[in-house]
Amino acid sequence: MTLLARAWSISAVRYLIVGGFCFLVDVALLWLLRDLVHLPLALAVPIAFLASFAVTYTLQRTVAFSSEATVAPSVARYTILVAFNTIAITAIVWAAETIGWGWLAGKIIAVVATTVWNYFAYRYWVFAARKRVR
Repeated sequence: MTLLARAWSISAVRYLIVGGFCFLVDVALLWLLRDLVHLPLALAVPIAFLASFAVTYTLQRTVAFSSEATVAPSVARYTILVAFNTIAITAIVWAAETIGWGWLAGKIIAVVATTVWNYFAYRYWVFAARKRVR
């Protein structure tokens, strides 16, 4: 097995690659809404984050975790996590902007923080393997 294949077989590696792609989508949407459409940051951040909901869920479920969990319960758990993350990310980005670091620095800080807790939430809660009944 090649080094690349071994790396790809690790869920954390797939999670980070998929997450990186979804981060780019999210930041592009945030830039579009904030700098081109001129929405207030408190609106642009959650709108951009929520707009990437379907892309992130689908790619994390199918690529990162190859989940066989039932869709409806995993979507419900993911929705709860997204609600929590939306509030956390909006607060972090707003705080960074308020203290003069800029929204992009805030977004990066927020993504680093959420990346850590989301991996464990995805793996052990959102996309957890179904328990087999014996």
